[in-house]
Amino acid sequence: MPTEKIAVTTAAGHELSGSLELPTGLVRGAALFAHCFTCTSQSKAAVAVARALAREGIACLRFDFTGLGGSGGEFGRAGFATDVEDLVAAGRYLADRFGDKILLVGHSLGGAAVLAAADDLGFDRVAAVATIGAPSDVPHVLRRIEGDLDAIRAGTTATVSIGGRPFELSGEFLDRVEATDLLAEVARLRVPVLFLHSPTDDLVGVENASALFQAALHPKSFVSLAGADHLLLDARDAEFAATVIAGWSTRYLPLRDDWPMPEEGVVVRSGHGKFGTEVHTPAHRFVADEPRSYGGDDSGPTPYDLLLAALGTCTAMTMRLYADRKGWPLEGATIHLSHERDHEEDCEHALDGEDGQIQALHRRIAVRGPLDDDQRRRIVAIADKCPVHRTLEGHLHIHTRAED
Repeated sequence: MPTEKIAVTTAAGHELSGSLELPTGLVRGAALFAHCFTCTSQSKAAVAVARALAREGIACLRFDFTGLGGSGGEFGRAGFATDVEDLVAAGRYLADRFGDKILLVGHSLGGAAVLAAADDLGFDRVAAVATIGAPSDVPHVLRRIEGDLDAIRAGTTATVSIGGRPFELSGEFLDRVEATDLLAEVARLRVPVLFLHSPTDDLVGVENASALFQAALHPKSFVSLAGADHLLLDARDAEFAATVIAGWSTRYLPLRDDWPMPEEGVVVRSGHGKFGTEVHTPAHRFVADEPRSYGGDDSGPTPYDLLLAALGTCTAMTMRLYADRKGWPLEGATIHLSHERDHEEDCEHALDGEDGQIQALHRRIAVRGPLDDDQRRRIVAIADKCPVHRTLEGHLHIHTRAED
């Protein structure tokens, strides 16, 4: 996926560092991802969810909360209220840039933060909220802090350990964490909510999901991440959660009206990244790209891949039609196609106004089924009669007209 580096300025004046995962094709909406407590936007869950959403046409911003990763500010004085303020600032950036309502997604304490931020951001700007392993009470995170919290409450700034990493915390941080009634925030939500939680989560028990689900109004949904750990360290768990959220969110971020299907032919529209494009047929949409070695993002087939695919699929269909008409027991076919050409040289010739040349297309065909030798020979021979083959070898003229 194409990735754009983003900096969002907070109300406190410091910048939040983020990565905006963009769809290769057109953008149907935008999403904001909040990472887990003391994690960063580089966590497996953050990257997996953001890129899964981008594959569905949803631009997703994953960013570092105040004082973490590449973001400015002091983590030790921030606390939960600052996380919510960060989300509001980032959410407004997305809403202003992409328009319409945005999706909020949060992992662990980030999940609690997006539940609390929806109201502050404004329900008119929020399409839906999804959480992964979120606690039902924000002070729950204090149990992960190793240090003298009583001394910090008394006014002493001290170094504590969170997940084996040292952090400087102040009394202000603890006050901001302990002052939040998350269940009351959830009860005020007026947007669709999805809760994902593992029943074997040993950091934030699944009873937290039950409490959140009970407090929320419909429409609300729950998905069990059976066998997953809290941080989704297994890439398969992170991908599963990402796929579920991406599929669920498309219900609340519908395709835009300016994405019409053509009545005939094919429409190709520029997308994101250096070469990203989106292809629209009367009934289908898909993306095309170039490999990373040529400066693309490798998020879809190349133009020559599509050319070979057109020949290969037409070949398979023609052989099937021929065998069926003859009543022959063709069970299937495998066609391997390749081409000889210098891709970079072809493009350079085209830019210079010269004729590039595809030297040759190679096609290897294997047919399956209880066929005799004559049937096999005749089925393979009919491949040369397929419409795409005849078009490529015929006298083809391409007429180009500029439009406003």
